[in-house]
Amino acid sequence: MSTYPEVFVPPGGTAPVPRRVRAMLDGRVVLDTTDAIYLWEFPPYPQYYVPLADVAHGVLTDTGETREFAHGVARVHTAGSGHAWVYDEGVAKDRVRFQWDALDSWFEEDEEVFVHPRNPYSRVDAVKSTRHIQVAADNQVLADSNATVIVFETGLPPRYYFPRTSVNFEHLTPTDRITACPYKGRTSAYWSLPEVLDVAWSYDFPTAPLLPIAGHVAFFNESVDITIDGVPQERPVTPFSNPTLRATDGNVNTR
Repeated sequence: MSTYPEVFVPPGGTAPVPRRVRAMLDGRVVLDTTDAIYLWEFPPYPQYYVPLADVAHGVLTDTGETREFAHGVARVHTAGSGHAWVYDEGVAKDRVRFQWDALDSWFEEDEEVFVHPRNPYSRVDAVKSTRHIQVAADNQVLADSNATVIVFETGLPPRYYFPRTSVNFEHLTPTDRITACPYKGRTSAYWSLPEVLDVAWSYDFPTAPLLPIAGHVAFFNESVDITIDGVPQERPVTPFSNPTLRATDGNVNTR
């Protein structure tokens, strides 16, 4: 049984997007709509399905192929550096779904969004805590603090962000990985242990709602030993428990 809230929108579920959505390609806006919908292809991450009429002419090129999804059959198009799927019937009728990286950048109103749309039913809160939290691996203490920031995100275990002065960097090796998160922004640093790749990360310039984590360091609960007020915590099992998935998922970016 999970000890944190699970997502609850099933695949195929939809909801209106109340925000203006725009996307850019090669320096120009090629998508501008106030009539997008969210469609959950799989939990917990929805995708934008945009009215075909709100996409600039010439962005989509029909390949003549089709692809069947659980929510309908789509005509396959090329777009930018990737693909897009246009629906002529079903819940996404007259709408198009772009591969996120096919276009250069996405915006909700005037704020850039990374990786995938933000789930309207998820909360992501950065909360300061004075609980005594310690992170260790192979009997080596990696971090120890009574002044962490805990990030609570729907569908994920809490993440504990430590002040850098509370982290024992002598046990960690910097890596060149960079990932992004729709709620937090782009990472600025990653560190590995000898046996665990990219086990810790930091955001120097997070999004405004997550400013309390700026400059702090978090660790994968799935790969380290955490104690809170002296009580050992059970390691959660998530899709990111698998280092191979962590290295290839574009993060699904849930750090």
